[in-house]
Amino acid sequence: MVAKVELIPSGQKFSELVQGYWRLADWRMNPQERLSFLKQHIELGVTTVDHADIYGNYSCEQLFGEALALDPSVREHIEIVTKCDINLCSDLVPERKINHYDTSKQHIVNSVNNSLSRLQVENIDVLLIHRPDVLMDADEVAEAFAELKQQGKVNHFGVSNFTPSQFELLQSRLDAPLVTNQVEINPLNFDVAHDGTLDQLQMKRIKPMAWSCLGGGAIFSGQSEQQVRVRHELDVIREEVGAQSIDQVIYAWVRRLPSNPLPIIGSGKIERVQAAVEALDINLTREQWYRVWVASKGHGVP
Repeated sequence: MVAKVELIPSGQKFSELVQGYWRLADWRMNPQERLSFLKQHIELGVTTVDHADIYGNYSCEQLFGEALALDPSVREHIEIVTKCDINLCSDLVPERKINHYDTSKQHIVNSVNNSLSRLQVENIDVLLIHRPDVLMDADEVAEAFAELKQQGKVNHFGVSNFTPSQFELLQSRLDAPLVTNQVEINPLNFDVAHDGTLDQLQMKRIKPMAWSCLGGGAIFSGQSEQQVRVRHELDVIREEVGAQSIDQVIYAWVRRLPSNPLPIIGSGKIERVQAAVEALDINLTREQWYRVWVASKGHGVP
């Protein structure tokens, strides 16, 4: 069973695995099938769900909300995370010329209101700024956060893909702590383990959320030298630890980091979610973890 953990000390609890819904539009499920899938992973203890306003060309929150509306009581059993600030070129906004970021107060407030409407809920557990915005005015973001909190529309706030300095800038303007930084962590790309991002979160006792843990599928099928090396080493370790598949080893590898990341699962197949849950019982040694590091880097440790 998946445990509940605090993202920050004495904070709201979230499941130690997160179900990602960024591909929901590709799963070809009807509303009842979406609801059944949601209930199935809740039964496994995966109660935290991850969204963003732009996912599925602005459709995934809507699809999720349609399912949730079939049984509104399910809302009591989940924690909803969503994100904003990317303005995506879309047929829905033909006047938009390029993808860009917008962390203005008006955009953040409008985005949350739109997300609440699409999700058919009254509040969001965590709102994340999706990508660092060079034009971000931290005071303006703080005003938006304060207003949304006061109105009861958002319980907590965090960021995604922020550097430590960007994190500190925004935190310096807020009365409440940012509760997470959602970052990419996988055996092909774990720069955040070396650039100070995870060091900062461990120092503050804030748990990151880890996206693209499986490298977008490249670990399984990619043919670059790095991908082949990593896949081979993961398979050797899989045999050593008795895992069913290398994705279980990957989840164990991500969770071995001392900042205690919460991996986000991207599959719409309950069997893959079950496999991720079973991976919680896999504990890698330090040497096994570093063997994956070496395979990825293509050289030994300095």
